[in-house]
Amino acid sequence: METGYTIVVGNQDLLSVLCGANDENLRIIEDYLGVPVITKGNELTVASSNADICRKFQDIVDTVMSTQLYADSSPEMISTLIAGLNDKTAPAMADSFIQIPHGLKRIYPRTVRQAEYIRLVQEYEIVFCLGPAGTGKTFLAVAEALKMVLSRQMRKIVLTRPVVEAGESLGFLPGNLEQKIDPYLRPLYDAIESLVPPDIIHKMEESGMIEIAPLAYMRGRSIDNAIIILDEAQNTTENQMKMFLTRLGNDPSQIDLPKHTISGLSDAVAILHDIQEIAVLRFEKKDVIRNHLVKKIVQAYEQNAH
Repeated sequence: METGYTIVVGNQDLLSVLCGANDENLRIIEDYLGVPVITKGNELTVASSNADICRKFQDIVDTVMSTQLYADSSPEMISTLIAGLNDKTAPAMADSFIQIPHGLKRIYPRTVRQAEYIRLVQEYEIVFCLGPAGTGKTFLAVAEALKMVLSRQMRKIVLTRPVVEAGESLGFLPGNLEQKIDPYLRPLYDAIESLVPPDIIHKMEESGMIEIAPLAYMRGRSIDNAIIILDEAQNTTENQMKMFLTRLGNDPSQIDLPKHTISGLSDAVAILHDIQEIAVLRFEKKDVIRNHLVKKIVQAYEQNAH
């Protein structure tokens, strides 16, 4: 007979959330605990007598019960609750979700800083977000922008980024404007396509609710009632960033500008950080959630830096 710690779950909705579709949530819980979780009727048994593991298992059940998010049994929700267990922020993190009208799924923060990021973009007119790749800077910004536009709080989303890739300029790339900028804005569109169905994207494009524009084409414009996402802002010059910010009514470690050129993002953060309507958030390596390997790769490169 399997020894371990057993919890009898009398609430069927709670049991469904803990198990998930095809027991997918149980797999996430097992990965967190490092031991199997066995189901039998309305009983869940963690196959370990280790006190710390049993406590963590009980914390998961108690947290799911306290949040009462029975309408959402997604793996994302379970991952968010688990991420917040260590510092007791799980309920708050679970409340920081983004619900996009007609969206494919509810978006939950995976780290405490992601929850803070969601709060900031909902409360502030301008948010500077800095940090390593894989921390969700672009993805969460796109999710919140889609929510605001599809709920008619804003008129449209404007996607832009500076073009510095491989030293090429837009004028020397083949195709029309949309074809030219597609490679540069592809990460933003990838995020959109993962969040809303294709027919919704098509309707948004046809109605002008999504606009793509290289940063150079922003000069001279004044944009109102819109969410503007400037991706790869660390690659702007000081003048480009000032120009961009005055149109309005992520990561300094990845700067691709020529040597001795000051990043417009770093410059703007240094100049504007004391303005109450502007928020600044810095992600760290521990906030990388794209893939477990990404965090290890970042750490390995830093350890072997010359």
